[in-house]
Amino acid sequence: MNIKHEPNIPICIIGAGGIVADAHLPAYKIANYTVKGIVNRNTAKAVALAEKFGIEKVYDSLEEMVTDNGTEVIYDFALPASEIINVLERLPDEATVLIQKPYGESLDEAKAIHKLAYQKHLQAGVNFQMRFAPYILEAKRMIADGLLGDIVDIEVYVNVHTPWNLWEFLFVKERMEINYHSIHYVDLIRSFLGNPKKVLARTFKHPQALQLASVKSNIIMDYGDLVRAVIHTNHNHNYSPQKQESYVKIEGTKGAIKIGFGALINYPHGIPDTFEYIHLEDGVAEWKTKPLHGTWFPHAFIGTMREMQRAKARIIQKPENSIDDALMTMACVEAAYISNEKDGIAVSTLI
Repeated sequence: MNIKHEPNIPICIIGAGGIVADAHLPAYKIANYTVKGIVNRNTAKAVALAEKFGIEKVYDSLEEMVTDNGTEVIYDFALPASEIINVLERLPDEATVLIQKPYGESLDEAKAIHKLAYQKHLQAGVNFQMRFAPYILEAKRMIADGLLGDIVDIEVYVNVHTPWNLWEFLFVKERMEINYHSIHYVDLIRSFLGNPKKVLARTFKHPQALQLASVKSNIIMDYGDLVRAVIHTNHNHNYSPQKQESYVKIEGTKGAIKIGFGALINYPHGIPDTFEYIHLEDGVAEWKTKPLHGTWFPHAFIGTMREMQRAKARIIQKPENSIDDALMTMACVEAAYISNEKDGIAVSTLI
């Protein structure tokens, strides 16, 4: 990603949790973005991050941050979805803001956030960042160049053991796996194929994780008879990292790509990513590997902030990760939950 001539509007961060420490701030350091300030309820955590990443000021309150900066910065906040409205209400009208995903706990909440953002004339985007991971950007370049032909199949497969205790707030959520994890893949598939005609889904608990609303899901995004788009996730594969897998496979009429994203395997340690591709040419084809620089965490977080930087600088009219686009991802997630509750045919009714 060429960021040499990109704008560098100062960033103010709201929140100092793990995602800020492990992804937001490392990404902005790589991109040479200026982080002017940070605020968090636990001031000690904000101070620690300020010292580590050279942040100019730790604010005692959000109100102090807003008074000091007005609409001259990009507000980047990483808080639970239930706090989005509270934060937006306290930001100045016409502010530019990057909201951590998900865009609300439900579609109804997303619509309420959406309405408030428009009432306040905010330039707002949502941090659906996987679509900006280096390996996804490379896949899109290859598709744009016609190397895969027409896309006929996208599969996301995740079979890992996720230590959910790292995110305690998830244990009280009525919606969990799809809303806080598979939503990445729903948004990713939308970024390749657009909005599906319908969504079919089932999400599951596990006996060893009954405190969580769900830890496994199967989702079908319906794009008609010629395209298969599926998501399979299992976060309770607690049988050593040896057979853990996480990949995105994209098949076209002329070739295919298989991306192994290693961040989720043996989490939080991870393994290296892989990028393999095959192109049918003259009837002879073999799989090849392509080395790429950067990964999902933290490099993809450059992409979402870059969109907000360019939108605020008026280089583009609207960020790719705008709240309008995010609302459609939330509609797909809502459809998945409705399908989970209502779909399926009872076999006994057919006999």
